[in-house]
Amino acid sequence: MKIICITVLIFVVLLGFSLGLDILAGFEIHTAIKNALSPFRVMEAPEFFVFFLLIFFLGLNLVLSPLLQKWKQKK
Repeated sequence: MKIICITVLIFVVLLGFSLGLDILAGFEIHTAIKNALSPFRVMEAPEFFVFFLLIFFLGLNLVLSPLLQKWKQKK
């Protein structure tokens, strides 16, 4: 759970920093948001596959880790 919270916190801080710099540079808010989220729009199919595969394995690890610990304690 800590990993997810830290990851989301870092993402929000970096996104806010990026938006702030774009707004200070003179862009409109809509353009600043578009610039901040553009890396996801320019990804190709293999990059999307690897990205979602990593997210899947992270979620799988977070779900299975507590279950495996409980299973080991019962033995």
